[in-house]
Amino acid sequence: MAVDSLFTNGIIAVREKYLLKDKIVRMCEVGADEAFRMLVESGFGAGESVSSVYEYEKLLLADSRSTDDFIREFCPSKAALHYLLAPRDFHNAKAVAKAEHLGTDPAAMLAPDGVIPAGDIQACFRSGDFTPLYGELGKACSAAKEYFSQENSSGAEVGAIFDKALYEHLKNVCGKNKTLKNFVSEKADMTNILTAMRSADADFAAKYYVKGGSISFDTLSKIFSGEEEALKAFQGSGKQDFVKLCFAAKAEGKPLTEAEKRLSSYEADALAVNKYDLKANLPFLYYVLRRRTENENVRIVFVCLLNGMPEREIKSRLRGVQVK
Repeated sequence: MAVDSLFTNGIIAVREKYLLKDKIVRMCEVGADEAFRMLVESGFGAGESVSSVYEYEKLLLADSRSTDDFIREFCPSKAALHYLLAPRDFHNAKAVAKAEHLGTDPAAMLAPDGVIPAGDIQACFRSGDFTPLYGELGKACSAAKEYFSQENSSGAEVGAIFDKALYEHLKNVCGKNKTLKNFVSEKADMTNILTAMRSADADFAAKYYVKGGSISFDTLSKIFSGEEEALKAFQGSGKQDFVKLCFAAKAEGKPLTEAEKRLSSYEADALAVNKYDLKANLPFLYYVLRRRTENENVRIVFVCLLNGMPEREIKSRLRGVQVK
């Protein structure tokens, strides 16, 4: 875990030349086969052997595994490791909890391993002993198992148990890292705003409110009083533009896609503002976040190209990319 940042940053400087960068936009402007050729020639996919555009998922999986290997080998701190990988633990625990309750195989619902192998989480559910799991994860698993023992239990309610526990864990583990602490707070606030905008009333939103942000539920509940009252309540919070974006989409009867994109790429966008001045361990974080974003964008591009979507529509779906 204690890898010298200068050494890591030197490795990143070499690896950065394999990032797709503006190439991802150019891939939207050509056919699927040509885009696939560009992707393969760029070195994307960690050398995975493929022969057809329809195998693009193999490249995505290989690239994701390569990024995970890089995180585990060069991650500078426990806080960074958990920030990047713990969300998968909570996702996988939620999938296992639901599968155990339904008597089904969770394999299709599992994400790649996080800090803890998904198999270990599944073993804990089967034994009923969650002590091998870290703090909030173990507590959430125990709470989920207890909840499912009740009548009329709901999968959505269990989802809330794990989502709340995730933010509680990230708030605790990242508390001494200023950058990560800020990321957790900002993402918690945006998550709560999106939840409220999708909720029928404040009572429903309260069930899914996650802690760790700077916006109290009292302030958040003003969303249900309309845009004018909400913007007054959010004045000085730094979230007014995000709230406006959500209300604008709702007024036009559109999904909250743009707000979701902003949440998805928030960390990389925040670091990009001063990308040439990042010091210490921040280049590591910025590099990993860019790789993950590119992986998401590659999937978007090929799903869209193979379904015959027009260039403008594909570009509009990209994460963290400024399209002229």
